[in-house]
Amino acid sequence: MFPLHDDNPTQDTSIVVYTLILANVLIFGYQASLPNFQLSEWIGNWALTPKEFIANPSKQAIALISSQFLHANIFHLVGNMWFLYLFGNNIEDQLGHWKFLFFYLLCGAVGGLVQVLITPMSMVPMLGASGAISGVMGAYLVRFPRARILSLVFLGFFVTAIPIPSAVFLGLWIAGQTIYAAMANPNMPGIAYLAHISGFAMGAIAIFLFSKRSNN
Repeated sequence: MFPLHDDNPTQDTSIVVYTLILANVLIFGYQASLPNFQLSEWIGNWALTPKEFIANPSKQAIALISSQFLHANIFHLVGNMWFLYLFGNNIEDQLGHWKFLFFYLLCGAVGGLVQVLITPMSMVPMLGASGAISGVMGAYLVRFPRARILSLVFLGFFVTAIPIPSAVFLGLWIAGQTIYAAMANPNMPGIAYLAHISGFAMGAIAIFLFSKRSNN
C-alpha cells in the first residue's frame, strides 16, 4: 500500500512541515554535490554512529538531531518527505508550530537513541528522518484513527486506489516494521527498524502530553 492523501483537513498552514521539507531538500542537495571523499567526512561528522555516541555521548549528542536531516539517496528523501507531508500537517495543527517542531525532533532523537542502545558497538552511520516521521505517524494513529487514507493497493498486475481507515493503514505499517525488525540484524547496514518502532511509540505517547486541544 502507498498513501496518496487523507480526508483530514487542517485549520492552519503547516509552516513547520513545509520548513522541514525544505531544509531536508536543501541539505540533501548540498550533500549530493559533495565529492565522495568529502561526502564520507560529512556523513561521519553529522550522522549518528552508535559506537562513537557511546564512546563520547556529550560530543556526539548533536548527531541525534543532525542525523534526522541526512538521507542516503533521493528515494529515501522523497519517501520520508511524502509521509511527513501527508501525516505531519494534522499533527502540527493539533500541537501548534513550536510544539510540533519539538515533538518531531524528540521522536527522532528517541528513535535514534534506542537504536544506539541496542547496537552500541555498531559503526554503521544512521541517517534519515524516519524515526521522527514514525513519531508523527504514531500520533496520527492516536488522534485520527478513523480518518481515511486513499492508498494505492497492488493486487498482482492490477493497481487500485482504496480509502483505508488510518487505524488499519498505520496498524499494518507498524506491524510490518516489527516483523522486519525481528528478521533483520540491527548491526548490519540497512533500515533502522528499531528506530522506526521506538519513534512511533514515542509519538503515540507524547501526543497526549503535547496536544493543545482535543480532537472533535
